[in-house]
Amino acid sequence: MDLKDAVVIDVRTIEEFQMGNVPGSINIPLDTIPNRLAEIKEIGKPLIVCCASGARSNSACGYLYQNGVTELYDGGPWTAVNSQLNN
Repeated sequence: MDLKDAVVIDVRTIEEFQMGNVPGSINIPLDTIPNRLAEIKEIGKPLIVCCASGARSNSACGYLYQNGVTELYDGGPWTAVNSQLNN
């Protein structure tokens, strides 16, 4: 998967996201993912899921994969994703 074409979803809280994020990323806090599943499926591009340390992104990826979102990548910490995409 070409990560440059992917959409970054940050599953941290709104407050965490506002303190720093990957430019262009979408903030969908982990606890809201089940309610926003249809919206996520409509994105239609590969997804990179990130958070603060990697724990929440891992949980989110597991949930999304079990619910039919298969073109996704667990990016772990948002700072690592930012470094990879903006180097």
